Amino acid sequence: MTSKLITGVLLATTLFSASAVALAQDATITIESWRNDDLAIWQQSIIPAFEAKHPGIKVKFTPSAPAEYNAVLNSKLDAGSAGDLITCRPFDASLSLYEAGHLAPVQNLEGMKNFGSVAKSGWSTDDGSVTFCVPMASVIHGFIYNKDAFQELGIQVPKTEAEFFTALEKIKEDGSYIPMAMGTNDQWEAATMGYNNIGPNYWKGEEGRLALIAGKQKLTDENWVAPYRTLAKWKDYLGYGFEAQTYPDSQNLFTLGRAVIYPAGSWEISGFNAQADFKMGAFYPPVQKAGDECYISDHTDIAIGMNTKTENPEAVKTFLNWVGSAEFADLYANALPGFFSLSDHKVSMKDPLAQEFVSWRGQCQSTIRSTYQILSRGTPNLENETWNASANVIRGTESPEAAGERLQKGLASWYAPQQ
Repeated sequence: MTSKLITGVLLATTLFSASAVALAQDATITIESWRNDDLAIWQQSIIPAFEAKHPGIKVKFTPSAPAEYNAVLNSKLDAGSAGDLITCRPFDASLSLYEAGHLAPVQNLEGMKNFGSVAKSGWSTDDGSVTFCVPMASVIHGFIYNKDAFQELGIQVPKTEAEFFTALEKIKEDGSYIPMAMGTNDQWEAATMGYNNIGPNYWKGEEGRLALIAGKQKLTDENWVAPYRTLAKWKDYLGYGFEAQTYPDSQNLFTLGRAVIYPAGSWEISGFNAQADFKMGAFYPPVQKAGDECYISDHTDIAIGMNTKTENPEAVKTFLNWVGSAEFADLYANALPGFFSLSDHKVSMKDPLAQEFVSWRGQCQSTIRSTYQILSRGTPNLENETWNASANVIRGTESPEAAGERLQKGLASWYAPQQ
């Protein structure tokens, strides 16, 4: 073979290889999601930022209606027509997709090194050995308050439970406002913004939650009953007719300025910003006594994973690694105030109320809602039973001790570690 021929073959091989690489990088990937309210944010902010750094990959965001998502997604997965990327709800819904072979393991992706065990807990197998979705965001619980009313009444932000109840009493004695906006008609708020908001300070966050899963603690133990005793004291500060008050009623009472304190999830921030015409602040659940370590419910909410049937696995992995980046964390958290990055990256929030919530991560220990992992798989469902018990205790129709006994009996009836 002549030197010219050899050179020509080598050149052709080089050009072919370069072309093959270009083709390998040229892909369009589709995201399945239930967050159809996020469509504009993905199209205008998130996707352009990714495509600018990865010009060979195009991304399409194709959400379904929230209530229809599970059924639509399962139908597409069964038909082999689902998108390359699957937006993941926390715990059992996504675990079942992984166990059915629809979600690929992602724990070895480079971007996963930016997430801790609590962040990954919503999308990992029970033993924690496999993670099947990259965490995107959490919601944080605490209390939102009317800053103008606090200033008017000379109230300081409470750090302890004694200070918290002193503030509520002062608002009640003044008579101009309802001290706290929460009803018990819908029940879930009493557990989500009540019991699982203040409870981590009693059961010490992950320490107690994991001990309950392991069967080393019981719902009749003092650290699980005591939060109910505190909730029972809320009754005197919720205003007339709170028993029939719905979730939207409570939102309206607060944003109209009629109630001063709102037991909250951070998802309220955008709506409250649009509706309230007064200054707002937030404080984390007050500790039992000065000097106690504080704990917050920093609950895993949304993640994203890889469809095992994707024809573009490398492009999907590139996107998922980017979801674990500081750039994505900043983009997503600021586009949706109140939905906070679960990564270890430090994100500066432009919204002051959102920044207040996320700052608690540097002051308190994070945990997730006590009933969401493993403990609500049986009948009776512990999550739903906790809704009912929390509402009953606040209404005064069930004692804290009776609530603990009932929930423990129900859990032990089907969950082996508690038997």
